[in-house]
Amino acid sequence: MDAQQTPANLASLAPGRTCGTCMMCCKVLHVRDLDKPPGVWCGHATPGKGCGVYASKPQDCGDFWCGWMQDGALGPEWKPDRAKFLLASTGANTIVAVDPAFANAWRREPYESSIRRWAREGAARGRFVFVRIGRRCIALLPDGDKDLGDVGPQDDLAVSAAPGPAGAVWRVEVRRPG
Repeated sequence: MDAQQTPANLASLAPGRTCGTCMMCCKVLHVRDLDKPPGVWCGHATPGKGCGVYASKPQDCGDFWCGWMQDGALGPEWKPDRAKFLLASTGANTIVAVDPAFANAWRREPYESSIRRWAREGAARGRFVFVRIGRRCIALLPDGDKDLGDVGPQDDLAVSAAPGPAGAVWRVEVRRPG
């Protein structure tokens, strides 16, 4: 066991799941500890082989497990290297972090219908789905998608709803630091 992997975070993994040669997280995620932007390969990653600094990897990396590794109900088609995106949770929200080389991968089936169902069901409970393609962010809301454009890792997103003539009207505000 890697010294940075604790029994607590290993216990959250679905039985029988391994990363194998999948390294999608090394490309699509922002890694604060390395100042690595989302959507580009980490300088320590060797695609298909692994992390060049695995033994001393940053805590951001050591603490991360994608949704496929944690949710045994997601079939093999959801493995990030096959789907071309990964699922991640940030508090109550779900992030669909997409490989920019396959920007519309999340729109293929069986993915899109499931992702949109999660967005509809989650919004009623204050849980939202955001699609991240590099720095671009799209909020999937019950009344339609909101393309927020360039949203940095330090930016916060605030979602609210107001009554409208045909039901709730959803709004997303990008709150930039400072």
